[in-house]
Amino acid sequence: MTAPLGRRVAAEAVGTGLLVAIVVGSGIQATELSHDVGVQLLANSLATVFGLGVLITLLGPVSGAHFNPAVTLAAWFAGRRTGAGPSPREVAAYVLAQVASAIGGAVLADAMFAEPLVKFSTHDRSAGHVWLAEVVATAGLILLVFGLERAGRAALAPVAVASYIGAAYWFTSSTSFANPAVTVGRAFSDTFAGIAPASVAPFIAAQLLGAVLGLAAVAVVYGRPARLRDEVVVPHGEPELTSS
Repeated sequence: MTAPLGRRVAAEAVGTGLLVAIVVGSGIQATELSHDVGVQLLANSLATVFGLGVLITLLGPVSGAHFNPAVTLAAWFAGRRTGAGPSPREVAAYVLAQVASAIGGAVLADAMFAEPLVKFSTHDRSAGHVWLAEVVATAGLILLVFGLERAGRAALAPVAVASYIGAAYWFTSSTSFANPAVTVGRAFSDTFAGIAPASVAPFIAAQLLGAVLGLAAVAVVYGRPARLRDEVVVPHGEPELTSS
């Protein structure tokens, strides 16, 4: 059964906030324990992988564990013709919760490490190759999330999605934000995982373009779906049938 919207929005808020707290907090911890940038990135990526896997497993059955406006918007777009995806009202509620809680997660991480609660990042990430990396990272994430569902293997999402994000930390020059809410949240922390406010808009534009390309890749690889559920990451019920 589908949980009431209030519970789903709460799950999205808790999940997104904790995800950003994990990303930012592990970044701060890594810089305090080592001066080697490679070790810092390794610690940051491992914490994100484990934390994201746990959050998807825990909250997926309630909200679908989007934790990401790009995933929420993709779910709406993919299901808009059949009415199987989230409604515009649900999309707005999800996205607002995701962005607000992402900021809260960054503030929480700063508080846990006695950093200034709100200090905008000075980490400039403005470069064409970095924006390209965000397009690739987000397109791959959308292909994975919707591809798992279309293949009837959504139960693998906690491991598969977390593993992909961990890998993308290393194979993309942007370290794979792939999430507009997380991008906004990380601007509020002037630490290892931060992003300068001036770099946020181009990152989000690249992520949204990546989401479009990811959906196109799903259509090319899997064909047109017979139906598509709202619970994107961890849907309930039996695997759906697809048609080409």
